[in-house]
Amino acid sequence: MSDRPRRRIPEATVERLPEYLRILSELDDDLDHISSEQLADLAGVNAAKVRKDLSYLGSYGTRGVGYEVAYLVFQVRRELGLTHDWPVIIVGAGNLGQALANYAGFVDRGFPVAGIVDVDPAKIGSVIGGVRVRHVDELATLVRSRKVSIGVVATPPGAAQDAADLLVGAGVTSILNFAPTVLSVPRDVSVRKVDLAVELQILGFHEQRRSVPSLSIVLDADSSRTASA
Repeated sequence: MSDRPRRRIPEATVERLPEYLRILSELDDDLDHISSEQLADLAGVNAAKVRKDLSYLGSYGTRGVGYEVAYLVFQVRRELGLTHDWPVIIVGAGNLGQALANYAGFVDRGFPVAGIVDVDPAKIGSVIGGVRVRHVDELATLVRSRKVSIGVVATPPGAAQDAADLLVGAGVTSILNFAPTVLSVPRDVSVRKVDLAVELQILGFHEQRRSVPSLSIVLDADSSRTASA
């Protein structure tokens, strides 16, 4: 892989690759090839965008035949770094941390839980998803011994920054943040935020527009006036 020329892939494309991989992995085993139109329809995007995204992987398909599914799966997995496992450590053994640790999808997708840490004496020593909860003081040791580069923050908002600081100090370079707060980290540390409340609020917006048609008309009209101003 190190000999393969590296191309800069737009962040929007990177965000679509896991969806393509999910779709391809769920296809019937008897399906050897898939067209950009078929993949686009399943992913909810247009075919031109699919072709552009896959071109960054060096995959262009064959006219009239499409893309070989098995090889395309390999290319996407290779680009996402999924040719080997990436162990993760979860900071926070509360309800959310327990749910994440018990989520089999992490292991299935190459992200086994290598450790769970907390500060609550009542949780330390318990076993969640087959992993024993350790005291947060053991975080650095776990990161080094298990070669962890990805950490998950599953703490209350007030403890999230401290959790991030501990992860960064231990050598973690990527953080998945479930706490509803913005983390301050060094520029070379990647952070992805998952805010379930925000996602629900967005769904609430769409439900409101469905239930109040007149409001949709007003909002659309306001958008038109803003665009033309």
